[in-house]
Amino acid sequence: MYIDPTTGRLDEATYIPSPNHDERANPTDIGLLVIHGISLPPGEFGGPYISALFTNQLDPQVHEYFQGIAALHVSAHLLIRRDGSLIQYVPFHLRAWHAGKSCYAGRDGCNDFSIGIELEGTDDQPYEPAQYTQLGAVTRALMQAYPGITRDRIAGHCDVAPGRKTDPGPYFDWAYYFSLLA
Repeated sequence: MYIDPTTGRLDEATYIPSPNHDERANPTDIGLLVIHGISLPPGEFGGPYISALFTNQLDPQVHEYFQGIAALHVSAHLLIRRDGSLIQYVPFHLRAWHAGKSCYAGRDGCNDFSIGIELEGTDDQPYEPAQYTQLGAVTRALMQAYPGITRDRIAGHCDVAPGRKTDPGPYFDWAYYFSLLA
């Protein structure tokens, strides 16, 4: 697995560009990995809805839940589906809009200095082994490409936006994930 330093793209990911990104103030200041969880509609897996959300094409008429989120302009750098397949929405050297109002180690605005990875899942059920395998491989590639990301600089969305976000949730196995980074 390889990240092209010029394009900021992962060689093993399908690329679906999101308009929901911008330039980082300092592209060399990448020093945090934020792990998220997402399913659309909530609790349902598969389908085109996560990509539709991240590309501003989510139809609010398809599901009642979508009416409250269809107008959001959000993204992530990468999505890991339940089967381990990878979709990249934003090149890693650019700022994806994934963390929202956030703070890590006393520093506000995590989008400025972090990479956001979404796992297709929910807070109330375990993630799949294929997702952990891919997340471990992606994390190792990110640590090589962006040395500011270390084992100690990986957090959940719940950690950078406490009280507002709960993902990746209590079923995310942090110990197992960290064991894959050795």
